[in-house]
Amino acid sequence: MGKVLNIRNQETTVKAIKANDDAVLKKIYTENYKKTEVFILKNSGSMQQAKDIYQEAFIAMWQNIKEGKFTPKNETAVQGYLYQIAKNKWLDVVRSARFKKTLTIGEMTPWEDEDDALTNDGNTEAQLAQVMKGFEQLGADCKELLKSFYFEKNSLRTIAKQFEIAEASARNKKYRCIQQLRTLLTTPTP
Repeated sequence: MGKVLNIRNQETTVKAIKANDDAVLKKIYTENYKKTEVFILKNSGSMQQAKDIYQEAFIAMWQNIKEGKFTPKNETAVQGYLYQIAKNKWLDVVRSARFKKTLTIGEMTPWEDEDDALTNDGNTEAQLAQVMKGFEQLGADCKELLKSFYFEKNSLRTIAKQFEIAEASARNKKYRCIQQLRTLLTTPTP
């Protein structure tokens, strides 16, 4: 009988999430973060990456529950679902970093050679020129999307409407455009 009660508690939790109950959302968010943080830190991640991945996972969980794509099956269903989303998102990051050799923004300094890194006076104009040169090599869609997001400060929702795509697709497209720009900046020009 206890399990039925706990599953009912999960169903109550799902209903509260669908109703955007702030107290329930906050409780789920705070009580489940640590497990995700530990997993990401143990698997080559940083605290900031753990926070970012967890936030993305939490939003995905919330959206899926709101859209009726999730039904609790046991007494820890919501918590397990949230953790699984976070875990899968982190594994995607690890796989892409391993196979595509992506760089974090902090590592991305293509305008510095190892020899002149010590003599670099931090010439931001040269760095900006390099970034703009790479930006000009991007396709028209990527230019438009990045300009809209970074310069015009439009939300991904607004950009999704502009491109007539889903918000998740806009986020993925932005990511791919940034990756293209990084590749252009790290590839030596002849």
